[in-house]
Amino acid sequence: MSDGKVAIGAQLDFSEPWSIFRVMADFVNGYDSLKNLGPSVTVFGSARTQSDNRYYKAAQKLGYMLAENGFNVVTGGSAGIMEAANRGAYGSGGGKSIGLNIELPREQASNAYLDLSLKFDYFFARKVMLVKYSYAYIIFPGGFGTMDELFEALTLVQTRKIFPIGIFLIGVDYYKPLIDFIRSSMVNDDAISKEDADLIKLTDDLNEVINFTKERVSARIGEMEEMGLTKLTDYARLKKLQETHRRGS
Repeated sequence: MSDGKVAIGAQLDFSEPWSIFRVMADFVNGYDSLKNLGPSVTVFGSARTQSDNRYYKAAQKLGYMLAENGFNVVTGGSAGIMEAANRGAYGSGGGKSIGLNIELPREQASNAYLDLSLKFDYFFARKVMLVKYSYAYIIFPGGFGTMDELFEALTLVQTRKIFPIGIFLIGVDYYKPLIDFIRSSMVNDDAISKEDADLIKLTDDLNEVINFTKERVSARIGEMEEMGLTKLTDYARLKKLQETHRRGS
């Protein structure tokens, strides 16, 4: 037909199935690059947070503390809170600083504090990689993207698809209204259970995050030993991490 509508439709019908290979490439790149990473923690938060902001400073300090305790620090690889956490971990002599960035029409530049930087075409593939290899998730103040990542992690834990050591919200002032809503409206209306609400730890105490995570590493090792899972790679990694914690005590 002369109006071109059929041609455009045919082009879309032809090209869309081929995007599957780009999706596969995202996952293959992620799995191949991160599979031997070792114990990691993912930090989420706004890309708009400036370096003089108290949450930027807290994320930088926490990134350093995590790396010093043997954890790799994984972020979305861009600016703001992500940059701060990577900056704290980078060059610490402990865990590595990892950034998983996203290709956008207006390029989202990677920050300068990365030992390993990956780029993804698809948000959903990137999000899988941000949670798959981490033992804990730490969420600083952020916008829609951060909320999406928070509730994705909560849904995966609630449905027992993943088993992290902890989910932490940093920023009591920022997140208390959200926690109040979850504990009142969501729980009271039976949209979620009280146990679901208890998956979240709200705090501004960075030492509490570190100490709880270390305690849960030891508890997870005990659980794996009771279940006879001592031959798993994860068990060996956790035992090695536990030794790091003991040497640092």
